[in-house]
Formats: sequence, structure tokens, C-alpha cells
Amino acid sequence: MTWTNSKDTTLRERAMAVIPNGMYGHQSVMLLPDDYPQFFDRAQGAYLWDADGNRYVDFLCGYGPNLFGYGHAGIDQAYVDQMKRGDTMTGPGPVMVELAETLVAQVSHADWAMFCKNGTDATTMAMMIARNFTQKKTIVLAKGAYHGAQPWCTPLKNGTTPSDRAHQVFYEYNDVESLEAAVREAGSDLAAIFASPIKHDTFVDQELPDPEYARRARELCDEHGALLIVDDVRAGFRLARDCGWSLVGVKPDLSSWGKAIANGHPISALLGADIARFAAATIYATGSYWFSAAPMAASLATLKLIRETDYLERTITLGERLRSGLGEAASRHGFGLRQTGPAQMPLIMVDDDPTGAKGYFWNNALLKRGVYFHPWHNMFMTSAMTDADIDHAIEAADDAFKLLKAAGPLEPVAKLEFLHAVAG
Repeated sequence: MTWTNSKDTTLRERAMAVIPNGMYGHQSVMLLPDDYPQFFDRAQGAYLWDADGNRYVDFLCGYGPNLFGYGHAGIDQAYVDQMKRGDTMTGPGPVMVELAETLVAQVSHADWAMFCKNGTDATTMAMMIARNFTQKKTIVLAKGAYHGAQPWCTPLKNGTTPSDRAHQVFYEYNDVESLEAAVREAGSDLAAIFASPIKHDTFVDQELPDPEYARRARELCDEHGALLIVDDVRAGFRLARDCGWSLVGVKPDLSSWGKAIANGHPISALLGADIARFAAATIYATGSYWFSAAPMAASLATLKLIRETDYLERTITLGERLRSGLGEAASRHGFGLRQTGPAQMPLIMVDDDPTGAKGYFWNNALLKRGVYFHPWHNMFMTSAMTDADIDHAIEAADDAFKLLKAAGPLEPVAKLEFLHAVAG
């Protein structure tokens, strides 16, 4: 079918009247190329259909939750079966205990589990537990890292106060000297060091963790009686069947989880070691839907697939196939691509593109060819993808590079001018 966006345009106009700015949060397309659809009608397997019926191979996977495919029959059936028995009740279902037992058995550093709804819930609980454990205030975080959207960590500071971000010291990811300097600045008030399992910031190349940096973070926490927190919300079970830093042999005290742990059903988790058990038991954190049973059943079904299938190896193989094919396509047309991070969580950016114009043009051309890429956020592979899906994306990318080469010089992307102001 011919690509069109008339229905999406109408929906945006309607939304603008009743939703602030027409959309908000991380799923707003305000900073994406203008043709990117805001509204989607359905999803199945590796595919999305927007409100106009255009189908895409979705390499964003709902910003990460889609691990085994949208609408996975077994996972969704587990959800429905539990929902029929009871979901949001006056107390949790037995499934909560089973899920906690399963996660503790699965994740090597974990002795207990708590459940919530969003990644921000889990990271905020981790911060509270660390402060309760140490009776200290200062947390050390990597510059540019995303840990959620509460006042203490939201990337847009509008509506927050300086006191919301008090007692925070920042360091450069993978830089041991910077980390040590931040810990020195925290002094005797260090409560925790936060770290993502990989550097997956937006707009910049991803980095795998340097084992020396990860080990030093562990050592510094031990030396100062602080807690090490690994935020596995985005990358959880996409790097390993364990905590992300298991790959570098480092065990955190706390780890936060979300996204893929129930293949898109709404649940997140905080896992912890025994050392932090009493501190976790003596904070107050809750929510009306935190103990809903149906998402927990979906998570159990997802974890079974994580244990028993080759999903991880498959997503890595698919990602490597994509990475190789895209690199060859770019070279054929005289372009460079910066493909960083794990193959199964790629960030793909056009090289020599200081204003973002080449990347926007290329991604927009991919969109029109049925491939949903993101120009500045890391993407995700789902095990529901096929070799044919990857080959289709590579073919579309080849066509898009042809168009980019023919387009000649491009005007800077006005909506990204704020980045240059920050850089300057």
C-alpha cells in the first residue's frame, strides 16, 4: 500500500485539544522526523501498524519491552488466565511469591524481590533503600544516564527544584578517575553509586562497561559502606540471563528491572542482596496497581522462555546480521555508520552528521519503506524477527542511502538546535 499519514495527522490535531502538547513523555515524537507516526493501531510479532495502516518492522520494540514478539500467545494466555482468577485485588495473589522465588533463583546477586509498575518506581526505591541502609544522602551517578522521570532524575528539569536534585554527584561512565573523584566529593555522606549495565545514553555512542570501572565501583561501595545499584530496566535480560554486570563479574547490592521482564505487560521489579533486606523492609513504597497479579503471571511465562529458549543468542545473531548488512550498504554509497553497543541493542547513527540532518533524512526514508528505526535512541532486537525482516531492513537502508546521496547538502534539523546550544 502507498504510505500515508492522514489519519495520524487528524489524531494529532484532536490530541492537541485534549492532551498537553498532543503527547508527552518518551513516546512523544516531537523530536523525531516530522513524518513519524504518533499513534499505532496494532502490533503483532515484530511488526507495528500505525493508525493509517502502514506496517513497520519495529526495531524500537516499544522502547524495549518487546522481547519475544508483540502479542506472544503463551505469555498473553498466562496473563488472561490470571486475570480471570483475579488481578488487582485487596491483596496480592500467590503468583507474587512464585515470581519473587523465580527471580531470586534466576539473578545471581538477588536474595529478595519487590514489585512495582515502572522503571522509575524501581530506581527510586533503590535510592530510598540505599539512603535508609546507610543513613546517608549522597548518590553518585553517571552524567547523561537515564534513571527515570521523577523529580530527582527526570532529564527535563521544568517543574523541579534544586532541592529535588540535592545530594547528587556525577561522574563520567567508564572513567575510573572520574568515579573516584565523585566518591571523594561525596565524602562521608556516600549512600550509593548508580550505574547502567552499559552506557546507553541518547544522542551519543554507546559503550560497554570497562571491567576495571565496574570492579572499582564495587570496591568503592565496599570501602565506604555504600550500596552499588545497577539499573537494568532497559537492558535487563537483553545482555544476559542474569544481571547485566554478571558479564564483567560484578554483583550489585540492588538492581532495578522493567521493560522486557513481562514482554510488555506492566510490571517492574527491584532485586536485592541480603545486606539490604532490612533497609528494604523499612521504607514505605506502594501503588494501587503494584500488586496486580496478571502482569506477574505474564512475567513468570516470560522468565520461563528466557530460561528455556535461545532468544538471547538469536537476538545477538539477528543484530550482527543487521550490523554487517547496514555497514556494507553505507559503504557502497560513501557513508559511514556509527553502530555502537551490543548488536542486540544497537544505536545506529550516520557519521559526519553534526546537525542530525543526514540521520533524520535516512531514518525518514526507512520509515517510508516499512522499517521503524530511531535516529538517536538505542534500538532493540526481538526474537520474533526473522532473517527476512533483517534483510528487508538492509534493502530499505540501501535505498535510503541512495536517496541521501542524491539529496546533496541538507538544512540543519531545527528541532535539534537545542543540542548544539548545550554542546556549545
